[in-house]
Amino acid sequence: MLLLALWRRLGRRSSAAGHVRCFSSAQALPSAEDFAARRREDALLGEIDARYPAFMVWGCNTDVGKTLVSTGMAAALLSSGKSQKSHVLYVKPVQTGFPDDSDARSVTQRIDSLVGRSESIFLSNRTMWLSDEASKKAALTKSSTDSSGSWKNSANSVKSSSSLTCETLWSWCAAVSPHLAAQQEGGGASDDELRKVLRRSLWEFGADASQTGRSWAFVETAGGVASPAPSGTLQCDLYRPLRLPGILVGDGRLGGISTTLAAYESLLLRGYETICIVIQDMGLGNNQHLSKQLHNRVPVFVIPAVPKNPGDDLAGWFHDTSSTFLQVVLLLEDAYHKRIQRLREMPKKASELFWWPFTQHRLVPEENVTVIDSRSGEFFSVYENKHGRFAQQFDACASWWTQGPDASLQHELAKQIAYAAGRYGHVMFPENVHEPGLRCAELLLQGVGRGWAHRVYISDNGSTATEIALKMALRKYAVDHGFLTNQGDKKPDFKVLALRGSYHGDTLGAMEAQAPSPYTGFSQQPWYSGRGVFLDPPTVCCQNRKWQLRVPERYGTIATEPAWDAREDVFALERDNTELAKIYSSAIEKEIMSSQGGLGGQTIAGLIIEPIIHAAGGMELVDPLFQRILTQQCKCHKIPVIFDEVFTGCWRLGAESAWELLGCNPDIACYAKLLTGGTVPLAATLATQDIFQAFEGASKLDALLHGHSYTAHPVGCSAAVTALEWFKDPSKNPNLLPGTSRLQEQWDPELVAEISSLSSVERVISLGTLMALELRSSSSSQKGYSSLLSSGVVKELRQVLGIYTRPLGNVVYFMCGPLTRPSVCSSLLRRMLKVLE
Repeated sequence: MLLLALWRRLGRRSSAAGHVRCFSSAQALPSAEDFAARRREDALLGEIDARYPAFMVWGCNTDVGKTLVSTGMAAALLSSGKSQKSHVLYVKPVQTGFPDDSDARSVTQRIDSLVGRSESIFLSNRTMWLSDEASKKAALTKSSTDSSGSWKNSANSVKSSSSLTCETLWSWCAAVSPHLAAQQEGGGASDDELRKVLRRSLWEFGADASQTGRSWAFVETAGGVASPAPSGTLQCDLYRPLRLPGILVGDGRLGGISTTLAAYESLLLRGYETICIVIQDMGLGNNQHLSKQLHNRVPVFVIPAVPKNPGDDLAGWFHDTSSTFLQVVLLLEDAYHKRIQRLREMPKKASELFWWPFTQHRLVPEENVTVIDSRSGEFFSVYENKHGRFAQQFDACASWWTQGPDASLQHELAKQIAYAAGRYGHVMFPENVHEPGLRCAELLLQGVGRGWAHRVYISDNGSTATEIALKMALRKYAVDHGFLTNQGDKKPDFKVLALRGSYHGDTLGAMEAQAPSPYTGFSQQPWYSGRGVFLDPPTVCCQNRKWQLRVPERYGTIATEPAWDAREDVFALERDNTELAKIYSSAIEKEIMSSQGGLGGQTIAGLIIEPIIHAAGGMELVDPLFQRILTQQCKCHKIPVIFDEVFTGCWRLGAESAWELLGCNPDIACYAKLLTGGTVPLAATLATQDIFQAFEGASKLDALLHGHSYTAHPVGCSAAVTALEWFKDPSKNPNLLPGTSRLQEQWDPELVAEISSLSSVERVISLGTLMALELRSSSSSQKGYSSLLSSGVVKELRQVLGIYTRPLGNVVYFMCGPLTRPSVCSSLLRRMLKVLE
């Protein structure tokens, strides 16, 4: 735990004039797991201190003057003459060419010469880690560096005693790109390590300095916006989880307009805020054209060109630029205060202006409103006014079951969405084709529709997809059973066969296909009639380490209800030959036959089910054997079968489609949510060729008269193509089992079993990216959707353990994505255990 010991040593008070800390690459940094284990012990590693301004300093390329700009801003702060003492932290996370080239040393020396002799300030400069080569070279030149007074070896260092603290986190000797230096000299920091050490540095600076004066921090990147980090990750992607607002140092040379705009747009595409651009005046007027192209949204500051041979004496240049840098600092300070003020007022304004879905506003006090500043991959960045920080929260709701990307896929989706928007905008769809829509349809038919589907209807959301499916099914049934030609004056009373506890969407037609529930009551939907025959489904759950079957009474008394040690046994096709299968088959056949009234009477014209998991109904795992037999029985009676896979599809349950786990195919299936990786709305309804042919005819009136303006939106289709290809690519999705389209187990079975044995837990299920538990209650009022039993658990998970979750009554669930590492899921389970115990 070398680095942790280092942090403790850095906490000691000192007023020394300058320090460097050197460590060999042989001394290993603590692992990401070690950091994660300490996350809540020191409450620092996932947070960014919001009590003082912190900014990234980006460059559109190398050698555009980032360090000079950083120095100018620090000098403006330290010599501004304000009554309150200023503390400035300058951090260079990655430095190559060390020790000959040290941006931190340059800032320290120049500030010393500019303001150090006229102001009572302390300067501190240290390097946290050096490669062996850099360490050896630094040792050889130690006498010269000591004589400069800029940095010295010392066991003690204090940020709060320094007016300027300069830190270099990782250094290599070779004057090449960091990823090449790390390859040549070793010691390449992982992205997680680098971000966590940077977060810690920023936090400790705020904790020390903010109590004794005005604090500012600048984090200067290496090279250009898209230059590689030590791991090879682009810098603009590496630092995205921190999402610090930034200053972009532009290029005033020939070609600089292009490189500056490209850098700005790269940052914009990743969700960064660029407060201003600073550019040297090379006599080409680049700043004027940049302002025009940016429509004056981003101020462009011009500074004189640096003398060609300035040596170490840039005092005159800094004197000439001091007023400009002071303007930059004032702009940054204003932007910081406006941002924080907006974040502070958002909960109150949200409570006054929003009408949140599925929310009783009286139960949400203002202090419980979560202010989400951004997300990176699976994590929210949440502003916590009480603590004055940006905290990370794992999005265990997968943003209402839609989210699947890690940070890398999020960046790729953003680029592809921008490309589609730039290329197409939106184009109407009837009788037209565009590449994103066509490729999306091809991927769906090759993936979730392989072997059974031939047509794809692309819409915009899951509820719409199910209503389209219902129209398809009812038409097909009417055609097959002669209702279109023989109905006369009588119209059949078409019903659907569905399961209690299923949920097929919020629109009025979709609600008619689900059994009475809190969502369909008179106070919610007065028009609801429930146009269906609703069966009580048998369910399976883990209790006391066993997978237990629960069979409703209507299916009779089962002599011995099965129990299994492993969840996989629940899905075994061998169960089709059991006595239980015969019981299911007989009950289902009886229900179908009793509901077929013909013309003028009630007729089951379609089956609609959520395969395997009833999501909104309480995260119930329906017995796969029951649904398989139900599907087979309906097909025998020529009743079209709809699988509502809006929730269960696209790897949500560990397979590309839930029908793979169920062991039977639908006639129609609906997909949404994970379809686009949770970036933009899109849905698809897949159907067999027989279903499609039921709408063929000589008249347009025979066609499927359904659609809306945004059908097959190119942006949504492009996102779906990107997500589908990424999820099924073994080189991008490490969770794929070799040679299959299945995910490896993401929830540790032993931890799941341990949770299932707790006295406070009624049942547990885990499958694919989902893990859910129902809290045990002796009172009926504490069960179901209206229950508040889980509120204490949810509060602790959010506010103490950094996990954002939203319950379904007394059911608490965790949801990850197809790319989430099993180790992350295990960490979530251990935190849940801690709360429940």
